[in-house]
Amino acid sequence: MYAVLSYFVSLFVIVISVFITLLFKNELERMFQEKKDMLPFHICNVLITLMVSFAAHAVMTIYIIGNEFNLILQLVILMFMILPIYILGHFAFEKYKSVYRKYITAENGKVIVLNEKYLKKKKWFSKFKNYNAISKEK
Repeated sequence: MYAVLSYFVSLFVIVISVFITLLFKNELERMFQEKKDMLPFHICNVLITLMVSFAAHAVMTIYIIGNEFNLILQLVILMFMILPIYILGHFAFEKYKSVYRKYITAENGKVIVLNEKYLKKKKWFSKFKNYNAISKEK
């Protein structure tokens, strides 16, 4: 029973860590203006997620539950938990980015088409609809 609780906490930490590392990877790629995925970012993300989940699992197992901790076995089990979640999260994040990107560019960098889904997603508050109404009347 305690092992299930420990792995459930590790799974929760893995999901949060994968989401945060994918957000950071996206921002780093935009900062370095990379158009394609970079393998070192993925490797670092998996290692960061492994470290965080390993620490959470170790704390749950040793200090809270009081069981012994097998280092190699836990690393292998956590890697088998991390890799499918990371791969699914990466594909979902890439699909979300492609659907809601602002525009499509040509090879020379010119904007070809503005994305309508992105424009529909950006909804303004109702008070901003009449924000400049006084100046329009003049």
